[in-house]
Amino acid sequence: MDFVLDKEHEQLRALVREFAERELAPGAAERDEAERFDRALFDKMADLGLTGIPWPEAYGGAGMDYLAYVIAVEEISRVDASMGVCLSAHTSLAGWPIYKFGTEAQKQKYLRPMAEGRWLGAYGLTEPGSGSDAAGMRTTARREGDHYVLNGSKVFITNGGPADVYVVFALTDPEKRAHGVTAFIVEKGMPGFSIGKKEKKMGIRASTTVELVFDNCRVPVENRLGDEGFGFKIAMMTLDGGRNGIAAQAVGIAQGAFDHARDYALSRRQFGKPIAEQQAIQFKLADMVTQIEAARLLTYKAAWLESQGLPYGQASAMSKVFASDTAMRVTTEAVQIFGGYGYIREYPVERYMRDAKITQIYEGTNEIQRLVIARGILQAQR
Repeated sequence: MDFVLDKEHEQLRALVREFAERELAPGAAERDEAERFDRALFDKMADLGLTGIPWPEAYGGAGMDYLAYVIAVEEISRVDASMGVCLSAHTSLAGWPIYKFGTEAQKQKYLRPMAEGRWLGAYGLTEPGSGSDAAGMRTTARREGDHYVLNGSKVFITNGGPADVYVVFALTDPEKRAHGVTAFIVEKGMPGFSIGKKEKKMGIRASTTVELVFDNCRVPVENRLGDEGFGFKIAMMTLDGGRNGIAAQAVGIAQGAFDHARDYALSRRQFGKPIAEQQAIQFKLADMVTQIEAARLLTYKAAWLESQGLPYGQASAMSKVFASDTAMRVTTEAVQIFGGYGYIREYPVERYMRDAKITQIYEGTNEIQRLVIARGILQAQR
């Protein structure tokens, strides 16, 4: 058993950390305040080869593994969680299902420009009336000759608007619920497809979150992803890997908040000495760093399992629930260490705290993750 990252992974971490601190950190607070997504930053990530880390070079990727991918998401989220989730949704949610279930033609047409960063990807599953109950969707897709006609809407879509490619799920047989769901690749600009309401959010405000509207949207049959009725399985398998991207985002958020809290504790003086010398502060820092390290190890294990082609669904549920809960605990303590300054937007930790909350909700709420974990435990005993 080896807990030391190899040279390739360490070099990637150093590369992404330097990029994040140089390109992302300086404007992170301003982008959050303005609720502005900067596509130019995604383009810069593409120039470094970060937009296709786990995909083969034959499809424009870097040919690395899922561990490399989560390290990149972690390091980006350490300074800017909005760009972290942008990369995670692009890779795990939009790229993965095309890589796993797409035809060779679909991979060349869609995965390659996504891996190269020329196109940005998004994923459309959630609807106004179906969040955790994804099978309760109402968006439909009716076959008409060599096209499907989609009608309905999706909500809370990360990267929506700027994205060029969307993996969307709709009912081709509404009577069958989950067994009647089919997946489609929808391009920006297809007739009948438009962007609706842009959400105003608590956190990750420099990431776009919008509604997708389908009004007799005509999608070619060749853009169907997998067979009819297989879409729900594609959606659930996609979320298995997507959860680990969110775990990596949560680890990065926690690490970033801890770094700020530690530095502040060393520089802030109370009663004539740095507050880092107070035992109460030392215990907070000790708990924070221990929880972060545990979350990181769970996240890396799940990524390693996926990279090895081993079952990873249970591990990714554990990493997501633990890392996101850790992010909330750590960021809350970071605000506490800063005291009144932690509550002021001039200081960074309040942004980390706001960003952390969503990691407990999207990619499957933590309540759903606990159900996944519990079912795995009980099934293993039967």
